[in-house]
Amino acid sequence: MAVINDPNTSANIASVGNKVYQPFHTLSGPFPVGAGGAYRISMTSGTIAAALAANSELFQFRYVTAASRVCLVCGVTVSASLIVAPTVGTTPVNIQLVGKIARTWSAAGSGGTRATLTTNNQKLRTSFATSEVNDIGMATTGALTAGTKTFDSQNFGGVTGGLYFDLAASDVSGVLIPQTQLLGEFTGLGFPLILANQEGFCILSGVVLPATMTWNLVVNVLWTETDTF
Repeated sequence: MAVINDPNTSANIASVGNKVYQPFHTLSGPFPVGAGGAYRISMTSGTIAAALAANSELFQFRYVTAASRVCLVCGVTVSASLIVAPTVGTTPVNIQLVGKIARTWSAAGSGGTRATLTTNNQKLRTSFATSEVNDIGMATTGALTAGTKTFDSQNFGGVTGGLYFDLAASDVSGVLIPQTQLLGEFTGLGFPLILANQEGFCILSGVVLPATMTWNLVVNVLWTETDTF
């Protein structure tokens, strides 16, 4: 058995490897960022058009570093709500959103609304460095242009939702997907998605969506940029 002694208070001793229970208290906190920083963004789509194709890119997040830092994506949430109901009678409406990691992302996507990431935008503390995230895009009415990248074969997260309603009875709920985590915990617990230079992730539609139904999407991302991890 080994012990750890508090250099300031000799009575404070923690046992290591002792079978007899003795409390050993630690304090948790956010990941250290060094010369980097911590950031958060929330983006809302426009009115996404009806009959959207499966695997349409709706949100893009691309990291490019000149300082050899890594980007730790600690949390990603999505939510979706109905704008115009589909003409499907009482047939259930299903919607899926999936997250995919992108590697060797050498050219950014385009279209939709692109976030302003210069100066102090998205910093959780003014003194942090300006984010090295190169591009964040959110759909307005349809799919974003892909750019040049390679997706992993499998998703890192996904959620399915929808609604069942009777149009004649006006029995409609507008929530397609309540706010749901696709990745991590916003409290900083768990293991983050670690992005190196020219890597990122995207949120895509999982299935073909119904004709005439329009909707919107909200994506929240929490990340840090640190010298090493």
